[in-house]
Amino acid sequence: MDVSAIPWRATRYEGVRVHFYSSDKATGRVVALIGMQPGCGYPAHRHKGPEEVLVIQGGYRDAMGEHRQGQFVRYEDGTTHAPVALEDGEECILFAVAHEGIALLGG
Repeated sequence: MDVSAIPWRATRYEGVRVHFYSSDKATGRVVALIGMQPGCGYPAHRHKGPEEVLVIQGGYRDAMGEHRQGQFVRYEDGTTHAPVALEDGEECILFAVAHEGIALLGG
């Protein structure tokens, strides 16, 4: 995958960028690529429905452990986590499908 060819959008979170393939405001469903620079992460959030994540490049850690390139992770409705890209490698690229969206926690 040529990540330099993806039309990334900056986020308000340092070192985190996103590319939306689809986003449905009515259902909250999002299909996106998420890029996190080493040591950077997405804020803590709760899943409003299941979310599936495929690690395309690099890796990240959260309360469930470390997840590296090629791994598939599923988060169930109501679970919370705060993913942070591993510091020992390249940018973490995730393909994520959040079926009913997320709710950010603590601001």
